[in-house]
Amino acid sequence: MLVKDLIWDNTLSVQIQEIDEDHRRLVDLFNLLNHAVGDDERKDYIEAILEELISCTIWHFRHEERLMLKYDYPGYSEHKKEHEELIDSIKALQQQRKQEGKHITNNDVEFLEHWLTGHILGTDMDLGAYLSEVM
Repeated sequence: MLVKDLIWDNTLSVQIQEIDEDHRRLVDLFNLLNHAVGDDERKDYIEAILEELISCTIWHFRHEERLMLKYDYPGYSEHKKEHEELIDSIKALQQQRKQEGKHITNNDVEFLEHWLTGHILGTDMDLGAYLSEVM
């Protein structure tokens, strides 16, 4: 199966270096997962990548939330709520696949791609613009 990588470029940059570094790592993990699913790797290997992606995402969200608190970001509550919803949705997907005893599918990868890029291009861009002015 042909796998299309997410490519890091200025389109995904929020212009805050430490956040961009986190996002680059998440994109790298997403691409690793994407290739593992596309290459029909072992289920336990794919699950390990997904677990790492979730853990890194949680860490990254806490990092963003700390910056929001430090710099009095006015959209903190809404942004934090979106973080919680995103984590809940990816954990639900992970749990559903485990209960079914099934692999992560190409549709799941597509969902994760929209999840990741949608958050970066949406609320994270607003956060980046705010932080660029106050940091």
